[in-house]
Amino acid sequence: MERQNWLGAIVRFVVSAIVLLIVSWLSPGFVVRGGFVGALVAAGVIALLGYLAETLLGDRISPHSRGLVGFITAAVVIYLAQFIIPGLLSVSIIGALIAAFIIGLIDAFVPTLLR
Repeated sequence: MERQNWLGAIVRFVVSAIVLLIVSWLSPGFVVRGGFVGALVAAGVIALLGYLAETLLGDRISPHSRGLVGFITAAVVIYLAQFIIPGLLSVSIIGALIAAFIIGLIDAFVPTLLR
């Protein structure tokens, strides 16, 4: 059972990295540098910041929740991630909002269990 949990986490990070690369291609003001490895690092940092936001502020503020609060939280998390990994991620405020929207759309169509 432990092996399955690790495999699921690895799959989620790989899919998240691919999503970040797609968002980088689609969204002005959102740039992931370093190719796939840079996207993996960015996905890890964004996941960690999202976890911290959810832990500190509660489940209702989760970037994974639907609605305006989750959308704004996701945009703030994406924007703040660039300060932790400045060489790999560059995000404008508009870029963070567009990226949060695109990621939200992808989340709506790709079930969380698959990621």
